[in-house]
Amino acid sequence: MSESKIEELRRKKAKLYLGGGQKRIDKQHAAGKRTARERLAQLFDADTYQETHSFMKHRCTDFNMEGKELPGEGVVTGYGLVDGRPVFVASQDFTVAGGTVGEATARKISDLQDDALKTGDPIVFINDSGGARIQEGVVSLAGYGDIFYRNIKASGVVPQISIISGPCAGGAAYSPALTDFIIQVRHEGQMYITGPSIIKQVTGEDVSAEQLGGVESHSHYSGVVHFVAESGGEGIEIARRLLSFLPSNNTDDPPFIEEYHEGFVGEDESMNTLIPDNPRTAYDMHEIINRVLDRADFMEVQEHFAPNLIVGFGRIEGSTVGVVANNPLHKAGVLDIDSSTKGARFIRFCNAFNIPLVTFVDVPGFMPGVQQEYSGIIRHGAKMLFAYGASTVPKVTVVVRKAYGGAYLAMCARSMGADRVAAWPSAEIAVMGAEGAVNLLYRREIAEAEDPDVLLAERMDEYRENFSTPYKAAASGMVDDVIEPADTRAYVALSLEILKSKREIRPEKKHGLIPL
Repeated sequence: MSESKIEELRRKKAKLYLGGGQKRIDKQHAAGKRTARERLAQLFDADTYQETHSFMKHRCTDFNMEGKELPGEGVVTGYGLVDGRPVFVASQDFTVAGGTVGEATARKISDLQDDALKTGDPIVFINDSGGARIQEGVVSLAGYGDIFYRNIKASGVVPQISIISGPCAGGAAYSPALTDFIIQVRHEGQMYITGPSIIKQVTGEDVSAEQLGGVESHSHYSGVVHFVAESGGEGIEIARRLLSFLPSNNTDDPPFIEEYHEGFVGEDESMNTLIPDNPRTAYDMHEIINRVLDRADFMEVQEHFAPNLIVGFGRIEGSTVGVVANNPLHKAGVLDIDSSTKGARFIRFCNAFNIPLVTFVDVPGFMPGVQQEYSGIIRHGAKMLFAYGASTVPKVTVVVRKAYGGAYLAMCARSMGADRVAAWPSAEIAVMGAEGAVNLLYRREIAEAEDPDVLLAERMDEYRENFSTPYKAAASGMVDDVIEPADTRAYVALSLEILKSKREIRPEKKHGLIPL
């Protein structure tokens, strides 16, 4: 082959790699943002990335677009290795036409999604786009439809992760919403369906892009975002860490780290002192979770949204587990609308990707209140029941303290499909708490007593002793064993080891109808 042809190829690729040109790259850097390819260089292991469709070109002839060059069509697509495992990626290039999506842009992303499904490998989307390319009209809209359709097709088959490193307006917000996890970069990324200017025109409300679709709005209030990154570089590192917990597809087992497999360790006496004697006193459930997981390595999901329920990934004896736990530090660990939706989504993800579930229970019930009822606590709370009941992965439940009523069932009780249930001696398993039950059962007697407070306290003690102790639940088969807190890690680890060969056959059907 002649040297001139090689030189021509090198010149063309050098031009492509500059994207929208050095001035626009400098502008991207001045805004504190990385370019599309700089992001990929951090995501992938060194010298493992291969680009696809780099020479793709648009066919638009309207609005002076004929013959206009858009290097890479505003997106860089390809694949490489992350910690030695294949991953596919589409990284939008804001230096080229603002990263807008046209027909060719969507074709590149859609082809990448098809390839990832063929090989069974995760997809990472790095979003930094002005949305649909208006010059291409409905063709760009159809392109978004192609991407959304493949997001849905890949759901539950390969993990899909979105990193919001720039604007995501209108239809551009829906592809991330269809993926499994969203990582949003503070101050760099915003997501909204209608932007501030349109809202101002239609409703008269005056709001900034950051207030409308920034990190605070989506990580604390809407629950759209799962992880917050303080910089673009941290966003990439979060994606890499998240991938380390996940299997490549729904037919693989989760990753196993041999060096974490230490054998079934002995007692952890510090666990015996974590629960306060007073059942009304709050404590941080994270302390229990960290002592049970390998090396206290816990990757919490949606940390700032509905914090009364904790969900996230960790490892036990080297294998990935999904953790679901009530947190008494927030709303006493009660289940409400937001926490039920948060929990159900996480449980269903773990089930789809063969990740065992470990549940720590300290729940006083579902959140009471007129607004909760009007907003559908029955429907949303039922999502937790449905998610656990439909899950076929190994499920181990530990009742730490309160486990009352339907909320206990929703936290994976034995009757909801838990494979192993252990209770600590501090557990209170009952239809309702002692005070509520006594006031209901002995209302007249207490009202007529000379000292109602003394009688109430006596009846509450009797109720706890006769109805809500873990031994009563164990006697009825609702609990497999009452264990010392110190033995919790060993109990969970051995249970999961035995349950690795679990097989559970369900009736054949298209899919269940979760109460959305």
